[in-house]
Parts: sequence; structure tokens; C-alpha cells
Amino acid sequence: MDTKFLMKNYKRKVKIMYKIAVAGTGYVGLVAGVCFAEVGHQVTCVDIDEKKVELMKTGVSPIYEADLEGLMQKNYAAGRLNYTTDYRSAYKDVDAIFIGVGTPEQLDGSANLSYIATVARQIAETIEKDCLVVVKSTVPVGTNDKVEQFIKDFLVNDVKVEVASNPEFLAQGTAVRDTLHAARIIIGTESKWAEDMLKKIYEPFNLPIVSVNRRSAEMIKYASNDFLALKISYMNDIANLCELVGADIQDIAKGMSFDERIGRNFLNAGIGYGGSCFPKDTKALAYLAKQHGYELRTVKAAVDVNKDQKTMLFKKASNRLITFNGLKVAVLGLTFKPGTDDLREAPSLENVPLLLEHGAEVYAYDPVGKKNFKRKFPEGKNEHGTIKYVDNIEEALKGANVCFIFTEWGEVKALKPEEYKILMRTPLVYDGRNIYDVKAMKEAGVEYYSIGRPQVKVVEDMAEAAAAKI
Repeated sequence: MDTKFLMKNYKRKVKIMYKIAVAGTGYVGLVAGVCFAEVGHQVTCVDIDEKKVELMKTGVSPIYEADLEGLMQKNYAAGRLNYTTDYRSAYKDVDAIFIGVGTPEQLDGSANLSYIATVARQIAETIEKDCLVVVKSTVPVGTNDKVEQFIKDFLVNDVKVEVASNPEFLAQGTAVRDTLHAARIIIGTESKWAEDMLKKIYEPFNLPIVSVNRRSAEMIKYASNDFLALKISYMNDIANLCELVGADIQDIAKGMSFDERIGRNFLNAGIGYGGSCFPKDTKALAYLAKQHGYELRTVKAAVDVNKDQKTMLFKKASNRLITFNGLKVAVLGLTFKPGTDDLREAPSLENVPLLLEHGAEVYAYDPVGKKNFKRKFPEGKNEHGTIKYVDNIEEALKGANVCFIFTEWGEVKALKPEEYKILMRTPLVYDGRNIYDVKAMKEAGVEYYSIGRPQVKVVEDMAEAAAAKI
């Protein structure tokens, strides 16, 4: 575990220690619970899965996340962190309950709030003292108002209960760092009592706190994520135009980055955004606007660009090749980004089925995502093509006719251009993350296609190169 960035947390002293319960042990709930324990609060994480709870008690994280297991083990051993399936004992006498359950996307783009409702009712029927309920899950504007009323409708004991909004802004792969060293903490409350308690809970983090009303806090979450999605789709749109006019998107991004009004982050072009937040949140906000008779045209455009961008490389390869049938295709990277085993909305989920449908023999490599991908695409021959999961990049590339790069893992970035030439039968590479220098790939004898950069033809005849290896 990298302890350098956590070191100052060990020195923090909590002026008021609170007893906290956290509902849900996914990325939001588990990371929040562990970090609350890390700064000194007494935390119980609640989940319905007994096997998952027992696993966490042994110090093993159910999600792949840097630095998380070390803090789980440390705080569990110190007695500040516990896990249970017994929500009644966890909720009945705590000061605050943080809700971090999922709000998955429904077919119409709206958020499924059934898990929120279940926890809200459990809280109402269980709490025995005044309690602040804090919703960290991403929910449509106005949901916290409904949650508070829902709890009061089912409240069993005569206690004070209020609901606050406290959206998270963590990124998978850096979730612990993003929580302990957040740019800001957003809290949305409707009373001084709730505001003061949340500020005291977050006091030991020593971070800027932005205090607004509940609906503004809910909107800040959507507005922030959707703005970043817009930025990504804008750069991808410009990248596609760059290819047509002979400009280089990386030069464009560099030139733009010096403008403080634009900033340096989220300017990298590629094959689209994925993950648990951006795809879901853009659709949810567009749905919310539609419900109020308004169309968020910019957000709709971001969604449309992203949808097309994910299969951009496949379309390029289809134009270059007669067929994928019987070809060995190396796929490097399955997760939506490096540093996580999460596949949600990953480009691989769009492209691998297309490759299989066209008869390709897919050899897939990912350092942590293979297990999850296998559940969706079992190893072996399917109706059209074949998929095999390999343990190293070399095995994927050896004798391959074409290679697709979908995730910029460090292992992929470390591969030298000449290794593609040596290992592949036909060094034909489609890079969705613009990892390599175009000129360096050409000099290595690789036919290289990326996003938003001019294609430089390899002088050597590719057919002759392939024939030489037979």
C-alpha cells in the first residue's frame, strides 16, 4: 500500500467521534465507510450478502481498488470498522446512516431507486434515537425530499430524523485517494442541525466544504459528471474531424491545455467514456430534463458521440480488412479504464461481440478484468468465432493478424513498438487510447491506426511481411 499520501491521516485527531452505519459495500459505500473509520469514527458497513461480509472481515476487498485492503485490515484490527448483514443492530443507535447503494440505469434512462427505498424503510422501522440519514448514492434531483418523507411515513419510534445529500466524486482506481483528499465535500441540507453534524463528521478530513440545499447538492453531482462527459465527447468529435483534415488531436489538446479556462484534464481523445458514472448519469439527467419538458441538447449530443465512438476502431479495421473470419485478433484491455476490474460500459463489451460475430479468433488480455469478462463471454468457441483468455500480452500477440487496444494498462504502455513487429504475423494495430507515437510505430514497421491522428503508411509491403513469417 502506498502510505505516503495517507500519512497525514494518521496524525489527524477527531474532536467528535460519531457512530456511523453505511448501507451498501460497493465503490461508494465501502470506500466511504473505510475512510470514515480511517479518520477515527466508529463505522459499521451493512450488506445483504453474507459471503461478502465474511470476506471483508478477513480483510479482503470485494472490489479491486488501490490502497483499500490495507485500510480495511488496519481499521478492522483497531476496532473502528465492522461488517454485518444485521441492519437492525447496525442502524438502531447510530448518529448517522450513509446510504451508498446502487441506482442502476433503467431501460428508459431513469435511475432505479428501489435499493434506496428498501434501505429507507429499514431505517424507518429500526432507528431508536435521533439520526441523520445521508444519501451518497447518485439520485435524481428531488429524491432526498422523497426519501425523508418516505422514512417519516414508516417511522416506528418517536425520534428525530432528517435526510441530507452528500454526493461522492471518487474515480475508480483512485477512490481512496479521492475520498481522503477530495477537491471539495458537497453537503446538501435543510436544517442547521443536519448541516452542523455533517460538517463535524467531515471535520477530521480537513477539506473544503460546500454547503448548499439538498436539491442543489443533487444537481451538482449530475452537472459535474455530465460536464466531464461533454468534455470527453467534444474532444472525440474534434479528433474525428482532425483525421479528415490532417491535424493531430494530441497537438490540439496540448495547445488547448494552456488555457486556464479550459484546463488540462479530460482532453485525451479515445474510444469513448465508460464506467459506472458517466454513461448512467448523462442518461439520467437527460431523462430528468425530459420529465420537466426540457431537452438537454448538449448532453444528448455527448451521449450520441460516445455511442458511435466506441466502435470507431472496429469500423476502421473493417474498411481495411476483407474479413475477420479465421483471423487471430489480439485484444489488449477489457476494463473501461486501468486500475479497476469494472467492465461497465467498457468499449470491449461493444467490440468483442462484433469480432466474434464476424468469425474472429479473439485472444484477450487484461491483468484484472478477465474473470469478470469470462462471466459474460465464456472461453471457447461460440456460434461464429472463438475467444481465449491469456495471461500475458506476448501470448495474445504471437502470430496475431490484428491487435486492438481498448485499455491503457501500464503493461500495454510498456510494450515497445518493435515487439508488435516481432510477435505479430501481420503488425496491424488499432489503438483506442493513443498510447504510441505515430512515427515510432511507422519506423518499427507497424501499420498503426489511432484516434484523431494522421495515419502514416508503412513503407514495407504488409503482405510481403506476412508471407515472410509463413
